[in-house]
Amino acid sequence: MEHMTVVEAAKLWSATVRQVQSWCSGGKVKGVIRVGRMWLIPKNASKPIDGRTKAARHTNDINKQ
Repeated sequence: MEHMTVVEAAKLWSATVRQVQSWCSGGKVKGVIRVGRMWLIPKNASKPIDGRTKAARHTNDINKQ
């Protein structure tokens, strides 16, 4: 399986490096591997839903029902 770095994922997902690191450490990205101080993210990983958006809150409301 091929992996990408946090910097590559940040560019691909239009997010900051710190935000991607936070998603990785929080378990929101499936299949990440921590090697030393670096996160390796699978190339086919999808961007987690940003919980600060209206769409994410709507998704959470549907899941609670």
